[in-house]
Amino acid sequence: MKKAKSDDMRPEYRREDLGPGVRGKYLESYRSGTNLVLLSPDVAQAFPTEEAVNEALRSLIELARRSTQPTKPSSRRPKSIE
Repeated sequence: MKKAKSDDMRPEYRREDLGPGVRGKYLESYRSGTNLVLLSPDVAQAFPTEEAVNEALRSLIELARRSTQPTKPSSRRPKSIE
């Protein structure tokens, strides 16, 4: 048999100890956007901090940019075929 849910707080908590509630306190930051990404356990083990993840992703972005830009023509003369 399930217990009926109650909106009452436990006796060890008092409402006045919790401070005033502020409606919509985090609404603006929520609307501005938050990107949360769930990493697989093996990836999370390799990148233990958000800074490590960001650094790796920035390196990958830079590498991708360099590999998709046109390369300068070679200054070497092609070998003549004889």
